[in-house]
Amino acid sequence: MFLTIGTTGTPERPATDLGFLLHKHPDTAQAFSTSYGTAHVLYPEADAERCTAALLLEVDAVALVRRGKGKGRGGAPDAALAQYVNDRPYAASSLLAVALSNVFSTAMRGVCKALPGRAEQPLPLRIEIPALPARGGPALVERLFEPLGWAVTAEPVALDAEFPEWGDSRYVRLVLESDTLTLAQALRHLYVLLPVLDDAKHYWVSSEEVDKLLRAGEGWLPGHPEQKLITSRYLARRWSLARQAMERLELVRLAEADDSEVEEIDNAVPEADDAVEEAGDAVDGAGDAVDGAGEAAEEETGTEEKPVPLAVQRREAIVAALKESAAARVLDLGCGQGQLVQALLKDARFTEIVGVDVSMRALTIASRRLKLDRMGERQASRVRLFQSSLVYTDRRLKGYDAAVLSEVVEHVDLPRLPALEYAVFGAARPRTVLVTTPNVEYNVRWESLPAGHVRHGDHRFEWTRKEFRAWAARVAERHGYAVEFRPVGPDDPEVGPPTQMAVFTLTTTTTATTTTTKEGRAA
Repeated sequence: MFLTIGTTGTPERPATDLGFLLHKHPDTAQAFSTSYGTAHVLYPEADAERCTAALLLEVDAVALVRRGKGKGRGGAPDAALAQYVNDRPYAASSLLAVALSNVFSTAMRGVCKALPGRAEQPLPLRIEIPALPARGGPALVERLFEPLGWAVTAEPVALDAEFPEWGDSRYVRLVLESDTLTLAQALRHLYVLLPVLDDAKHYWVSSEEVDKLLRAGEGWLPGHPEQKLITSRYLARRWSLARQAMERLELVRLAEADDSEVEEIDNAVPEADDAVEEAGDAVDGAGDAVDGAGEAAEEETGTEEKPVPLAVQRREAIVAALKESAAARVLDLGCGQGQLVQALLKDARFTEIVGVDVSMRALTIASRRLKLDRMGERQASRVRLFQSSLVYTDRRLKGYDAAVLSEVVEHVDLPRLPALEYAVFGAARPRTVLVTTPNVEYNVRWESLPAGHVRHGDHRFEWTRKEFRAWAARVAERHGYAVEFRPVGPDDPEVGPPTQMAVFTLTTTTTATTTTTKEGRAA
C-alpha cells in the first residue's frame, strides 16, 4: 500500500520544507509499528527544487484478521481464505488512512514549530496513489476531490492488461494536484475520502467515528456537495451515526452562515440541563423563573392557591388562539424543549405538529420529553422535529395553517429581524401567526430582577407595548396580514401584562413584494 506526497520549491522556500511540515527528516528512512503492520516513511527525492515523501504500509494479514475477528471485506465465514488473500496489502483503504493519521498526526493538525507560520501557507502539492479502490468509478473520485480545490486525474486500472476485453477493475491510479491547499488540509482530505472511496472499514465503527469525521472535515465537509454520501460511507452506512453527524454538520453550516460560533447558536438549553422539566420551562430558562418567584412573593399565606406559572398561562393562551383559528397543521418555530408541542399533542384537533429549532441540544431534549422513540405509530405520525434557522427561508415551512413564535423574536439581533420576518410572513405565509414576547414595562414588578436587566442573558432586546405594536403593525402591512393584540398573564393597569401576544391573520394570498438576497434573507 503506497502513497507519495510531493512539492516543488524556490531558493527562498526550498521544497525540503516538506520534511519540517511532515516532521520526518528527508535523510532518514523511518519505520512505525501499527496495529496491522509496519508503516515506512522515506524520501525518493529531496532537494531545494523537488521533494517527495513516500508512505509505504506493509499489512500483516494475520494480525488484521485476528484483531478484526474476520469482519470487513473478505471476512465471510464461508470464505476463510479470503481473509488472508485479498487486496488489503496493495489498495489504499481505511488502513492507509489510519496510518496517515498515526504517522503524520502533527502535520494533520497543521503544527510546525520549526517553521512558524509555514503550515498555514498553501503548497504546490502532488499526491499519487497507484491503486485506489473506487466504488463509483473515476467520476465519483472527481466529485469528491474537485470541490476541494484539487485537479484530479483518475485513470481506471484494467483487470488484466493482456486481456482488455475483460474491462476495467474497480481500482484507479489517482493523481491529485493543487497549489491552493495546505498540507494539513490535504492530509485531512485523504484521511476521510480514502475509506469513503473504498466504502469499507477494517474496524468496528462506533460513535467515536462521528467526532473523528467532524474533526477531519472541519472547514470543508459542511459545504461539500457530496456531504451525505461521504458521511454515510465513512460511518459504514450506520444510519443512526450518519444522522447524528449530519445534524451536527448542519449546525456548523448554520453557524458559518451566521458568522458565529456553534456554541452561540446551540444555546437554547444549558448543557447540564438535560433533565429540565416544568421548572425549567421559564422564559428561556431564567425569565419565567423570575416570573414564578415574583408571583409566589405576592401570596399572603401558605394556604392560598399556588399561582399558575406564566409559562403555563402562555401555552394556554397560544392553544386557545390556535383553536379559534381552526388550525390543524401547526409549526412551533423555536420549539426549544418541546413543551408547546407536547401540549398540542394532547388535543386531537391538531393533526400535524412540527417543532423547529436551530439548537440540536434543544431538539434532543424535546425528543426525549415527547418520548418519540416509544410513541405509538398513530401518535408519532402527528409530530415531527427538525433543525432550521429562522433567519433563512426553508421550503419545509410552507403550507401550514398556523405558526407560533413563542418567546423567540427577542433572541434575534435587531438587524437580522427583517430576515426572520420574511422567512415566516413572506415565504412560509401560514394563515395564522402567533408571536409572544416579554413586555419590558412589566419587569419592574419582579422584585428579584435588577433594574435595567432583561429577563434572560440571551435576549437581544425587550420591547415596550408601544414598540411591539409598532413592529407588528409594520409586519402585518408589509406582508398582507391583519393583527390584534392580547395580554398574557395579569394585566397590570400601569405597566400592562408580563407577556404580550400578537395574533396575525392572513388577509391576502398575494406574494409579498419584499426582495431577498441570494441566501434567502430579506433585503
